[in-house]
Amino acid sequence: MNPPMDEHWMRLALTEARKGVGKTAPNPPVGAVIVKDGVLLGSGWHRAAGMPHAEREALADAFETHGTVAVRGSTVYITLEPCSTHGRTPPCTQGLIDAGVARVVYACVDRNPEHAGRADAILTSAGIEVISGVCHVEAEKLLRPFFKVRETGLPWVIWKTAMSLDGRLTRPPGESQWLTGEAARADVQQLRATVDAILTSGATVRRDHPALTIRVPELLEGRPQPWRVVFSDQPDSLPQEAALFTDAWRGRTLIRPRHDLAETLRGLVREQGILTAMTEAGGIFSAALLDAGLVDELVVYCAPRLCGGPSPALAGAGLPESPRLQETEFMRLGDDIRLRGVITRPML
Repeated sequence: MNPPMDEHWMRLALTEARKGVGKTAPNPPVGAVIVKDGVLLGSGWHRAAGMPHAEREALADAFETHGTVAVRGSTVYITLEPCSTHGRTPPCTQGLIDAGVARVVYACVDRNPEHAGRADAILTSAGIEVISGVCHVEAEKLLRPFFKVRETGLPWVIWKTAMSLDGRLTRPPGESQWLTGEAARADVQQLRATVDAILTSGATVRRDHPALTIRVPELLEGRPQPWRVVFSDQPDSLPQEAALFTDAWRGRTLIRPRHDLAETLRGLVREQGILTAMTEAGGIFSAALLDAGLVDELVVYCAPRLCGGPSPALAGAGLPESPRLQETEFMRLGDDIRLRGVITRPML
Protein backbone atom coordinates (compact mmCIF):
# COMPACT_ATOMS: atom_id res chain seq x y z
CA MET A 1 0.00 0.00 0.00
CA ASN A 2 1.37 3.40 -0.95
CA PRO A 3 2.09 6.04 1.72
CA PRO A 4 -0.97 8.30 2.16
CA MET A 5 0.81 11.42 0.92
CA ASP A 6 1.80 9.85 -2.39
CA GLU A 7 -1.60 10.66 -3.91
CA HIS A 8 -1.41 14.23 -2.61
CA TRP A 9 1.94 14.89 -4.26
CA MET A 10 0.98 13.06 -7.45
CA ARG A 11 -2.07 15.29 -7.82
CA LEU A 12 0.26 18.27 -7.59
CA ALA A 13 2.33 16.70 -10.39
CA LEU A 14 -0.88 16.30 -12.42
CA THR A 15 -1.56 20.00 -11.94
CA GLU A 16 1.88 20.69 -13.41
CA ALA A 17 1.20 18.33 -16.32
CA ARG A 18 -2.03 20.13 -17.26
CA LYS A 19 0.01 23.26 -17.97
CA GLY A 20 1.42 21.48 -21.02
CA VAL A 21 -1.85 20.37 -22.63
CA GLY A 22 -1.91 21.64 -26.22
CA LYS A 23 1.77 22.62 -26.16
CA THR A 24 3.86 19.45 -26.17
CA ALA A 25 2.91 17.48 -29.31
CA PRO A 26 4.13 15.06 -30.46
CA ASN A 27 5.25 14.49 -26.87
CA PRO A 28 2.79 13.97 -24.00
CA PRO A 29 2.05 16.56 -21.31
CA VAL A 30 3.90 15.43 -18.19
CA GLY A 31 4.43 16.98 -14.77
CA ALA A 32 6.77 16.27 -11.87
CA VAL A 33 7.39 17.41 -8.30
CA ILE A 34 10.25 16.70 -5.89
CA VAL A 35 9.57 16.24 -2.19
CA LYS A 36 11.74 15.56 0.87
CA ASP A 37 10.60 15.21 4.48
CA GLY A 38 7.17 16.54 3.48
CA VAL A 39 8.59 19.70 1.88
CA LEU A 40 8.18 20.55 -1.79
CA LEU A 41 11.64 21.20 -3.22
CA GLY A 42 10.85 21.71 -6.90
CA SER A 43 8.26 21.30 -9.63
CA GLY A 44 8.23 21.28 -13.41
CA TRP A 45 6.36 20.36 -16.58
CA HIS A 46 7.34 19.50 -20.12
CA ARG A 47 6.93 22.72 -22.10
CA ALA A 48 7.49 21.63 -25.71
CA ALA A 49 9.07 18.92 -27.82
CA GLY A 50 12.85 19.26 -27.73
CA MET A 51 12.81 21.01 -24.36
CA PRO A 52 13.71 19.33 -21.03
CA HIS A 53 11.29 16.74 -19.75
CA ALA A 54 9.27 17.35 -16.60
CA GLU A 55 11.69 15.49 -14.33
CA ARG A 56 14.63 17.61 -15.42
CA GLU A 57 12.58 20.80 -15.12
CA ALA A 58 11.69 19.84 -11.55
CA LEU A 59 15.30 18.92 -10.73
CA ALA A 60 16.54 22.24 -12.11
CA ASP A 61 13.94 24.08 -10.03
CA ALA A 62 14.98 22.20 -6.88
CA PHE A 63 18.71 22.68 -7.53
CA GLU A 64 18.26 26.42 -8.04
CA THR A 65 16.16 26.88 -4.92
CA HIS A 66 17.67 24.40 -2.47
CA GLY A 67 20.96 23.18 -3.95
CA THR A 68 21.99 19.77 -5.23
CA VAL A 69 22.72 18.29 -1.79
CA ALA A 70 19.15 18.87 -0.57
CA VAL A 71 17.75 16.81 -3.44
CA ARG A 72 19.66 13.67 -2.44
CA GLY A 73 17.33 11.22 -0.72
CA SER A 74 14.19 12.91 -2.04
CA THR A 75 11.10 11.46 -3.72
CA VAL A 76 10.19 12.41 -7.28
CA TYR A 77 6.55 12.17 -8.39
CA ILE A 78 6.03 11.94 -12.16
CA THR A 79 2.80 11.51 -14.11
CA LEU A 80 4.41 9.19 -16.69
CA GLU A 81 7.15 6.59 -16.46
CA PRO A 82 10.54 8.33 -16.87
CA CYS A 83 12.08 7.95 -20.31
CA SER A 84 15.06 5.64 -20.50
CA THR A 85 16.40 6.30 -24.00
CA HIS A 86 18.29 9.18 -25.57
CA GLY A 87 16.16 11.14 -28.04
CA ARG A 88 16.12 14.89 -28.53
CA THR A 89 16.88 15.08 -24.81
CA PRO A 90 18.96 12.73 -22.57
CA PRO A 91 17.21 9.94 -20.63
CA CYS A 92 15.50 11.11 -17.47
CA THR A 93 16.35 7.88 -15.64
CA GLN A 94 20.01 8.87 -15.69
CA GLY A 95 19.19 12.37 -14.48
CA LEU A 96 17.32 10.94 -11.50
CA ILE A 97 20.20 8.58 -10.70
CA ASP A 98 22.76 11.39 -10.95
CA ALA A 99 20.63 13.55 -8.63
CA GLY A 100 20.71 10.85 -5.95
CA VAL A 101 16.96 10.60 -5.38
CA ALA A 102 15.73 7.80 -3.11
CA ARG A 103 12.25 7.13 -4.50
CA VAL A 104 10.52 7.53 -7.86
CA VAL A 105 6.73 7.39 -7.92
CA TYR A 106 4.99 7.53 -11.27
CA ALA A 107 1.37 7.25 -12.39
CA CYS A 108 1.34 5.52 -15.80
CA VAL A 109 3.58 3.10 -17.64
CA ASP A 110 4.79 4.56 -20.93
CA ARG A 111 3.20 2.70 -23.87
CA ASN A 112 6.11 3.58 -26.11
CA PRO A 113 7.70 0.13 -26.69
CA GLU A 114 11.15 1.69 -26.41
CA HIS A 115 10.38 2.86 -22.88
CA ALA A 116 7.62 0.66 -21.44
CA GLY A 117 8.73 -0.88 -18.15
CA ARG A 118 12.45 -0.19 -18.66
CA ALA A 119 12.67 2.57 -16.08
CA ASP A 120 11.85 0.25 -13.18
CA ALA A 121 14.83 -2.04 -13.83
CA ILE A 122 17.24 0.83 -14.48
CA LEU A 123 16.27 2.78 -11.36
CA THR A 124 16.00 -0.26 -9.09
CA SER A 125 19.47 -1.45 -10.12
CA ALA A 126 20.74 1.98 -9.01
CA GLY A 127 19.21 1.48 -5.55
CA ILE A 128 16.16 3.70 -6.11
CA GLU A 129 12.76 2.54 -4.85
CA VAL A 130 10.15 2.61 -7.63
CA ILE A 131 6.36 2.74 -7.21
CA SER A 132 3.92 2.96 -10.11
CA GLY A 133 0.16 3.31 -10.56
CA VAL A 134 -0.48 6.18 -8.14
CA CYS A 135 -3.40 8.28 -9.49
CA HIS A 136 -3.15 6.31 -12.73
CA VAL A 137 -6.82 6.90 -13.65
CA GLU A 138 -6.42 10.68 -13.65
CA ALA A 139 -3.11 10.44 -15.48
CA GLU A 140 -4.54 8.07 -18.13
CA LYS A 141 -7.22 10.63 -18.98
CA LEU A 142 -4.62 13.32 -19.45
CA LEU A 143 -2.46 11.05 -21.59
CA ARG A 144 -5.23 9.51 -23.73
CA PRO A 145 -4.33 11.39 -26.92
CA PHE A 146 -0.68 10.35 -26.67
CA PHE A 147 -1.58 6.74 -25.96
CA LYS A 148 -4.12 6.62 -28.79
CA VAL A 149 -1.53 7.88 -31.26
CA ARG A 150 0.93 5.26 -30.05
CA GLU A 151 -1.60 2.43 -30.36
CA THR A 152 -3.49 3.36 -33.55
CA GLY A 153 -1.62 6.11 -35.39
CA LEU A 154 -4.78 8.22 -35.13
CA PRO A 155 -5.18 11.43 -33.12
CA TRP A 156 -7.72 11.96 -30.36
CA VAL A 157 -10.63 13.71 -32.12
CA ILE A 158 -13.10 16.03 -30.39
CA TRP A 159 -16.38 16.90 -32.09
CA LYS A 160 -17.24 20.42 -30.96
CA THR A 161 -20.49 22.04 -31.93
CA ALA A 162 -23.02 24.65 -30.80
CA MET A 163 -26.67 23.91 -31.38
CA SER A 164 -30.18 24.99 -30.51
CA LEU A 165 -32.54 22.83 -28.48
CA ASP A 166 -33.89 21.39 -31.72
CA GLY A 167 -30.39 20.46 -32.91
CA ARG A 168 -29.88 23.26 -35.43
CA LEU A 169 -26.61 25.08 -36.16
CA THR A 170 -27.99 28.39 -37.41
CA ARG A 171 -30.58 30.95 -36.31
CA PRO A 172 -33.38 32.15 -38.60
CA PRO A 173 -32.48 34.70 -41.32
CA GLY A 174 -32.11 38.24 -40.01
CA GLU A 175 -31.01 37.20 -36.52
CA SER A 176 -27.48 37.21 -35.09
CA GLN A 177 -24.99 34.65 -36.37
CA TRP A 178 -24.31 33.56 -32.79
CA LEU A 179 -26.28 30.73 -31.22
CA THR A 180 -24.51 30.90 -27.88
CA GLY A 181 -23.53 33.73 -25.55
CA GLU A 182 -20.19 35.29 -24.67
CA ALA A 183 -19.36 32.85 -21.88
CA ALA A 184 -19.71 29.84 -24.18
CA ARG A 185 -17.68 31.51 -26.93
CA ALA A 186 -14.92 32.31 -24.41
CA ASP A 187 -14.93 28.66 -23.37
CA VAL A 188 -14.38 27.66 -27.00
CA GLN A 189 -11.19 29.72 -26.98
CA GLN A 190 -10.00 27.76 -23.95
CA LEU A 191 -10.86 24.52 -25.75
CA ARG A 192 -8.95 25.53 -28.90
CA ALA A 193 -5.88 26.12 -26.75
CA THR A 194 -5.86 22.45 -25.74
CA VAL A 195 -5.73 20.99 -29.28
CA ASP A 196 -3.07 20.76 -31.96
CA ALA A 197 -5.35 21.04 -34.99
CA ILE A 198 -8.82 22.23 -35.93
CA LEU A 199 -10.58 20.30 -38.67
CA THR A 200 -13.19 21.85 -40.94
CA SER A 201 -14.77 21.28 -44.33
CA GLY A 202 -14.56 23.12 -47.62
CA ALA A 203 -18.29 23.79 -47.37
CA THR A 204 -17.82 25.54 -44.02
CA VAL A 205 -14.97 27.66 -45.37
CA ARG A 206 -16.98 28.69 -48.42
CA ARG A 207 -20.05 29.51 -46.33
CA ASP A 208 -18.63 31.08 -43.17
CA HIS A 209 -15.02 32.16 -43.90
CA PRO A 210 -13.98 31.11 -40.36
CA ALA A 211 -10.60 32.08 -38.87
CA LEU A 212 -10.35 29.12 -36.47
CA THR A 213 -7.69 30.81 -34.37
CA ILE A 214 -7.00 31.30 -30.68
CA ARG A 215 -7.83 34.96 -30.19
CA VAL A 216 -6.81 35.35 -26.54
CA PRO A 217 -3.10 36.29 -26.39
CA GLU A 218 -2.58 34.70 -22.97
CA LEU A 219 -3.72 31.33 -24.34
CA LEU A 220 -1.07 31.47 -27.06
CA GLU A 221 1.85 31.72 -24.64
CA GLY A 222 4.19 28.80 -25.23
CA ARG A 223 2.38 27.46 -28.28
CA PRO A 224 1.64 28.29 -31.94
CA GLN A 225 -1.81 28.65 -33.43
CA PRO A 226 -3.43 25.25 -34.06
CA TRP A 227 -3.08 23.73 -37.50
CA ARG A 228 -6.20 24.55 -39.52
CA VAL A 229 -7.03 21.60 -41.75
CA VAL A 230 -9.59 22.08 -44.53
CA PHE A 231 -11.00 18.83 -45.92
CA SER A 232 -12.04 19.34 -49.54
CA ASP A 233 -12.00 17.34 -52.75
CA GLN A 234 -12.42 20.61 -54.68
CA PRO A 235 -9.59 22.80 -53.38
CA ASP A 236 -9.75 25.14 -56.39
CA SER A 237 -13.23 26.23 -55.30
CA LEU A 238 -12.10 27.45 -51.86
CA PRO A 239 -12.31 31.24 -51.38
CA GLN A 240 -8.71 32.44 -51.47
CA GLU A 241 -9.71 35.69 -49.73
CA ALA A 242 -10.80 33.78 -46.61
CA ALA A 243 -8.89 34.49 -43.40
CA LEU A 244 -7.48 30.95 -43.37
CA PHE A 245 -5.50 31.78 -46.51
CA THR A 246 -4.67 35.46 -45.90
CA ASP A 247 -4.05 36.08 -42.20
CA ALA A 248 -0.74 36.06 -40.33
CA TRP A 249 -1.05 32.32 -39.70
CA ARG A 250 -1.84 31.21 -43.25
CA GLY A 251 1.23 28.97 -43.06
CA ARG A 252 -0.69 26.96 -40.46
CA THR A 253 -3.50 26.16 -42.95
CA LEU A 254 -3.51 22.79 -44.70
CA ILE A 255 -5.85 21.45 -47.40
CA ARG A 256 -6.46 17.73 -47.40
CA PRO A 257 -8.75 15.38 -49.41
CA ARG A 258 -11.95 14.01 -47.89
CA HIS A 259 -12.07 10.58 -49.50
CA ASP A 260 -10.07 8.73 -46.81
CA LEU A 261 -10.53 10.52 -43.50
CA ALA A 262 -8.67 7.97 -41.38
CA GLU A 263 -5.58 7.96 -43.58
CA THR A 264 -5.56 11.76 -43.72
CA LEU A 265 -5.67 11.91 -39.93
CA ARG A 266 -2.81 9.45 -39.73
CA GLY A 267 -0.88 11.69 -42.11
CA LEU A 268 -1.41 14.64 -39.79
CA VAL A 269 0.07 12.58 -36.97
CA ARG A 270 3.09 11.55 -39.03
CA GLU A 271 3.78 14.89 -40.71
CA GLN A 272 2.57 17.52 -38.22
CA GLY A 273 2.95 15.47 -35.05
CA ILE A 274 -0.54 16.23 -33.76
CA LEU A 275 -2.03 14.41 -30.79
CA THR A 276 -5.45 16.06 -30.49
CA ALA A 277 -7.71 17.49 -33.19
CA MET A 278 -11.05 19.25 -32.89
CA THR A 279 -13.65 19.53 -35.60
CA GLU A 280 -15.52 22.79 -36.18
CA ALA A 281 -17.74 22.22 -39.18
CA GLY A 282 -21.27 21.63 -40.40
CA GLY A 283 -23.42 18.58 -39.87
CA ILE A 284 -22.37 16.65 -42.97
CA PHE A 285 -18.62 16.64 -42.28
CA SER A 286 -19.13 16.06 -38.54
CA ALA A 287 -21.37 13.09 -39.30
CA ALA A 288 -18.80 11.66 -41.72
CA LEU A 289 -16.18 11.62 -38.95
CA LEU A 290 -18.62 10.12 -36.48
CA ASP A 291 -19.91 7.51 -38.97
CA ALA A 292 -16.31 6.48 -39.65
CA GLY A 293 -15.69 5.88 -35.95
CA LEU A 294 -13.08 8.62 -35.78
CA VAL A 295 -14.59 10.77 -33.01
CA ASP A 296 -13.50 10.08 -29.42
CA GLU A 297 -15.05 12.91 -27.46
CA LEU A 298 -17.70 15.53 -27.91
CA VAL A 299 -18.21 19.03 -26.55
CA VAL A 300 -21.68 20.41 -27.25
CA TYR A 301 -22.76 23.95 -26.39
CA CYS A 302 -26.55 23.95 -26.21
CA ALA A 303 -28.38 27.27 -26.48
CA PRO A 304 -31.90 27.73 -25.05
CA ARG A 305 -33.41 28.47 -28.47
CA LEU A 306 -35.66 26.80 -31.01
CA CYS A 307 -34.43 27.68 -34.48
CA GLY A 308 -35.81 25.26 -37.06
CA GLY A 309 -34.25 25.41 -40.49
CA PRO A 310 -32.29 22.98 -42.65
CA SER A 311 -28.90 22.88 -40.86
CA PRO A 312 -28.77 20.01 -38.34
CA ALA A 313 -25.73 19.45 -36.14
CA LEU A 314 -25.41 15.94 -37.58
CA ALA A 315 -26.60 15.13 -41.09
CA GLY A 316 -25.16 11.73 -41.89
CA ALA A 317 -26.85 8.60 -43.16
CA GLY A 318 -27.16 7.33 -39.61
CA LEU A 319 -25.04 5.04 -37.47
CA PRO A 320 -25.62 1.28 -37.30
CA GLU A 321 -25.80 1.69 -33.52
CA SER A 322 -25.89 4.81 -31.40
CA PRO A 323 -22.69 5.29 -29.37
CA ARG A 324 -23.15 6.12 -25.71
CA LEU A 325 -21.19 8.62 -23.66
CA GLN A 326 -19.24 8.10 -20.50
CA GLU A 327 -17.55 10.59 -18.17
CA THR A 328 -20.32 13.05 -19.00
CA GLU A 329 -20.01 16.54 -17.59
CA PHE A 330 -22.51 19.39 -17.66
CA MET A 331 -21.55 23.01 -17.11
CA ARG A 332 -23.66 26.14 -17.23
CA LEU A 333 -22.09 29.03 -19.18
CA GLY A 334 -24.38 32.02 -18.92
CA ASP A 335 -27.70 30.89 -20.41
CA ASP A 336 -26.06 28.01 -22.30
CA ILE A 337 -25.20 24.47 -21.22
CA ARG A 338 -21.99 22.67 -22.15
CA LEU A 339 -22.10 18.88 -22.38
CA ARG A 340 -18.81 17.01 -22.56
CA GLY A 341 -18.35 13.27 -22.78
CA VAL A 342 -16.24 10.44 -24.17
CA ILE A 343 -17.66 8.03 -26.75
CA THR A 344 -17.63 4.43 -25.54
CA ARG A 345 -17.33 2.84 -28.98
CA PRO A 346 -13.95 1.06 -29.39
CA MET A 347 -11.25 3.03 -31.22
CA LEU A 348 -10.06 1.89 -34.66
